[in-house]
Amino acid sequence: MTESTDHTGLVMLTADVVGSYVSNNSVAAADLPALIQSIYSTLSSVGAAPAAPVEELKPAVSVKKSVTPDYIVCLEDGKQFKSLKRHLRTAYDMTPEEYRTKWGLPNDYPMVAPSYAQARSALAKKMGLGQQRSAAKKTEAPAPAKRGRKAAAA
Repeated sequence: MTESTDHTGLVMLTADVVGSYVSNNSVAAADLPALIQSIYSTLSSVGAAPAAPVEELKPAVSVKKSVTPDYIVCLEDGKQFKSLKRHLRTAYDMTPEEYRTKWGLPNDYPMVAPSYAQARSALAKKMGLGQQRSAAKKTEAPAPAKRGRKAAAA
């Protein structure tokens, strides 16, 4: 049904209800507009979906206790992880940004345990990752000079 048809149907239904009510009850003329408005708003809200109650989110552990040196605790299920990103994607189809937003966490909330991050950082430094490329070029041996063409024998 279209919106104008719904409105017309509600007006007719309101008129029927008000007519039946007034024929069986005494109502002052000044109270009729408020009665009509009340009945119309009640009838129009009957078909609408009820407002879903907003549930207060309760994390499995407190936010303060969720970050320890050796692991991160997932607020969704209370499980411990060194890295939370993959668990969020596979178990809840959630990105770290969505997770932080859902639980009201700051943008710098870690997704990796601090000790694990330090170990990975040390490994990367040991391998030489993150070094400036210009420093790497200075240590390379210069390429041998190219040989020119032979002079043509005359």
